[in-house]
Amino acid sequence: MKKIFILAIALIGFQSMQAQSKVGTINNEYILSQMSEIKDVEKQLMTYGEELDNNIQEKYNAYTEAITKYNEDKEELTKVVRVSREKKITEMENDLQKLQQNSSKLLQIRQDELMRPLYQEIGNALEKIVKRENYTQVINENQSLIYIDPDYDLTIKVMKEIGLEIPDENPIDNN
Repeated sequence: MKKIFILAIALIGFQSMQAQSKVGTINNEYILSQMSEIKDVEKQLMTYGEELDNNIQEKYNAYTEAITKYNEDKEELTKVVRVSREKKITEMENDLQKLQQNSSKLLQIRQDELMRPLYQEIGNALEKIVKRENYTQVINENQSLIYIDPDYDLTIKVMKEIGLEIPDENPIDNN
């Protein structure tokens, strides 16, 4: 009897916790695509990527020029000068490889820096809605979500909260 009573209390407690949960969804990527600032972010990233590419190209040109000059002068160089130039060419090659490897990381860091204010704006608006409407959890739709009840999709509400115009052809239709 005691076990049944404990089981019943646990079941009632679980049901009351379940009843208190309210889960919503959001499509961050859709909201970002509608923000006017995203075009500026994309432009800045493009410019930064081109700067990185130009820097790599300059290093590559200097590297190939050093190899060409070395090959032209190789027969006339003393052993000490030849070893010194070979060492310099090897250092240039290593620097070029490091720069190529780091350029994608640098671009990702820059993207994170530029996107952070946009995500913060979305997050602040979402936080207001979550508190106002008593949501306990919000899931990003782009995380392989199978089904979304449109009544719990907060995407349009967040867009309204941050003052974005809602396009007529939006794929999400809720309040």
